[in-house]
Amino acid sequence: MSAPHIAPATGKLGILTPGMGAVATTFYAGVLSVRKGYSVPIGSLTQMGHIRLGKRTEKRNPMIKDFVQLADLNDLEFGGWDPYSDDAYASAMKAGVLQPNHLESVGEELRTIKPMSAVFSSDWVKRLQGYDQVKKAPTTMDLAELLMEDIERFRTSHQCERLVMVWCGSTEAYHEPAPVHQDLASFEEGLKRSDPDIAPSQVYAYAALQLGVPFANGAPNLTVDIPAMLELADLRGVPICGKDFKTGQTLMKTMIAPGLKARMLGIRGWYSTNILGNRDGEVLDDPESFKSKEVSKLGVLETILQPEVYPDLYADLYHVVRINYYPPRGDDKEGWDNIDIFGWMGYPMQIKIDFLCKDSILAAPIVLDLALFLDLAQRANKKGIQEWLSFYFKSPQTAEDLYPENDLFIQLTKLKNNLRDLMGEELITHLGTEYYEL
Repeated sequence: MSAPHIAPATGKLGILTPGMGAVATTFYAGVLSVRKGYSVPIGSLTQMGHIRLGKRTEKRNPMIKDFVQLADLNDLEFGGWDPYSDDAYASAMKAGVLQPNHLESVGEELRTIKPMSAVFSSDWVKRLQGYDQVKKAPTTMDLAELLMEDIERFRTSHQCERLVMVWCGSTEAYHEPAPVHQDLASFEEGLKRSDPDIAPSQVYAYAALQLGVPFANGAPNLTVDIPAMLELADLRGVPICGKDFKTGQTLMKTMIAPGLKARMLGIRGWYSTNILGNRDGEVLDDPESFKSKEVSKLGVLETILQPEVYPDLYADLYHVVRINYYPPRGDDKEGWDNIDIFGWMGYPMQIKIDFLCKDSILAAPIVLDLALFLDLAQRANKKGIQEWLSFYFKSPQTAEDLYPENDLFIQLTKLKNNLRDLMGEELITHLGTEYYEL
């Protein structure tokens, strides 16, 4: 196999984040800390992961960042938008994810990252109060054009050769796709008449894709997963991917459910509840925003377990997800799971999980990996849906009428095989018969 042409990762890569709260500032601070040699990029597949090449007997296992040319961490520039005017240092201090001494070690750099005024509407995120910098314009199309001006200004002022946008903002209220979303012409007409079904996240995505900037969505919002954005991504030759970072409880589900299914163990019920106290928790305290998250979290088990294929094991599964805003916990999210399973002759068993995690600590390396992989995809002339990046999302994006793979281990295999294919290496099937053939 011969590797296709991939443009080199020369020059600076700008990473733009709509939203400069806990996740984005933890991401910025972590990369800056790694650059200074203060920490190690734990949790980042691009920075810590290896990839097997060829047969096991060949013992070729390079680091992913040495196998494919990714942007160097020293070449990254950070920018973003937020409805609050705090710079990245002040925002990170308020978020309370990182200890003050860790923030102070990169404080000089963080203070230079100042948010651009945001496209924001309380119709879509109801629980945030006291915001002090929101763009105003006659129409939503005018707002999109202001964002495009911001993007180009950032590109020029930071001397970036390439850009990527990763949504790190709040979860928007749940909305079904509307007629305005069905094609690009309808969407652009909707922008011009400020159609109320166009969400702020969709305005950011439109601005990014129009300028050839890849887009990833860290929240469960309806954003690029509409026909209008698919059409625009294809027209501009831009890669896009799924939505809603897979961090805490859902990460556990995509590990455990495949194991139970592999052993053909049945599940009667899976009860999940969370408490968290950061801005995300406050936003999700609104029922409309929670609905967006609930739909994203509930869909994972159905696609993994396939109850229509295994009705004796999963057809009657009762799945519940709850999220409760609890300010004393801050960013330290706690997720409880009670799983009622059954085995041989129908005998019941239980699994209990109590995952005490730090939401932004788990999300930050996802932001990094998605930015680097989307940049790689664009340099390899890939456009449209990048299903191989499903590994990072609760809601992977796929072609129409194609169910998503939510099994974490299938997703990782898919990701690595796409990298092998990109570089002209043989795909690994794990068949293994070649070791025993004479």
